[in-house]
Amino acid sequence: MNKKIIPKLSFWQIWNMNVGFFGIQYSFGLQQTAVNPLYSFLGAHADQLPILNLAGPVTGLLIQPLIGAISDKTWSVKWGRRKPFFLLGAIFCSLALFIFPFSSSIWMAVGLLWILDAANNTAMEPYRAFIGDKLPEEQQTYGFQMQSLFVGGGITLANLSLFVFQKYFGGSSESGGIPAWVYYSFFLGSFCSIASVVWSVYKTPEIPPTEEELIKLNADKENNTIFTPFVDIFTAIIKMPRILWQLALVYLFQWYALFCYWQFATPMIKQTLYHVSENDEQKANYFIELSKNGLSVSQNDMSWAKNILYLVEKAVGQTGLMNGFYNFITMISALLLIPLALKYSSKNVYVFCLFATGIALMILPFINNEYLILLPMVLFGIGWAAMMGLPYSMVSPSIPAEKRGVYMGVINMMIVIPMLIQTVSFGFIYKNLLGSNPSNAIMLAGFLFLLASLSVTFMKIKKNRFFACKVLNKSQ
Repeated sequence: MNKKIIPKLSFWQIWNMNVGFFGIQYSFGLQQTAVNPLYSFLGAHADQLPILNLAGPVTGLLIQPLIGAISDKTWSVKWGRRKPFFLLGAIFCSLALFIFPFSSSIWMAVGLLWILDAANNTAMEPYRAFIGDKLPEEQQTYGFQMQSLFVGGGITLANLSLFVFQKYFGGSSESGGIPAWVYYSFFLGSFCSIASVVWSVYKTPEIPPTEEELIKLNADKENNTIFTPFVDIFTAIIKMPRILWQLALVYLFQWYALFCYWQFATPMIKQTLYHVSENDEQKANYFIELSKNGLSVSQNDMSWAKNILYLVEKAVGQTGLMNGFYNFITMISALLLIPLALKYSSKNVYVFCLFATGIALMILPFINNEYLILLPMVLFGIGWAAMMGLPYSMVSPSIPAEKRGVYMGVINMMIVIPMLIQTVSFGFIYKNLLGSNPSNAIMLAGFLFLLASLSVTFMKIKKNRFFACKVLNKSQ
């Protein structure tokens, strides 16, 4: 039997293999902060936002598990196992980002979001399995934490680009359409997406399968049908370790809450910091549209409308600053959480971080200062760092190594199913139970994080002797 030897990699080799994650996360950062305001620029109402974001959970639910199952059984001498999916996803992601700001209607933007989400999921899912392919077990936590670093970096740059471009290229949009600074942010994202993935593909060779693995791959290929990936996913779910079911409950609260925050952060900022209601924004767009069509609008009404739209754009920039700031905190805290998890356990640190995130969201609507509102985002950033790494380290020891790719897709299903539930349920909740008040939506998200924190306490964690091994040491 040929045993595959996986050599240790240096810091820069691990860095290069994960650079592509930066571009993927830049794209996700734009989705979190810019897509919903872009819908608003095109005339969408706040209670329509959940259903307009249906692409994210549906594509994640379908594509990530399938890509995980398919890439596990793929090998090309020229392209490798995972890299074809990185590259294909990045190409379509880059094209969708470039075209996105040219959307002339809500439904054009929705269609492009479906393409963008499908491409992002195609590129991202194999990246998790790539760590297991390329790194020995004692370096894998280091690799995942490096991915966390690029998650924070990509989303930080995406949000700061929105803030900076809005600050220097902003102003009222007299056409009532999409402002110029939105174009610049998406163009930068388009470049980052393809450039970073091409860098990783060029710099990182994949480890070829052993002769025995290659024989098995070829034999499986002969027996494969179009239904094989679905059978693999179904079998994995049936035999799923108990701790993954426990994680699913935590994720139900956690990711439902996160989707609420990403959708309603900007509407909340409009309301609490700039005192602009949805009715004000609709009225301003109405005046702009009348003027655009050559109809008479008083000078006072036009001045008021332009000021309202300027404040709306400023709210988008402020949300970008807040999201960029919390992801900057994520970059700083991602590695710092490791010694805390070693000392107090991953479970206890995760419980605390989710609780702190809930408190941060519940106090956000009561802060009406552009700078003080950044303080709760420190807690949010630490919580986000925990969410990206600690759940995986908690469940990893219970996942069979030979099924790691499929189970990464199953874990992603646990992420997107709550998002899917949110998209189809929250429009009704927002309109009928929360009084169409975005501040109430954010406070509800905070309460759900408290429930997620409580749910973690019921998880039974298996010890992992490799957890954080050598993460704090210098790589060879």
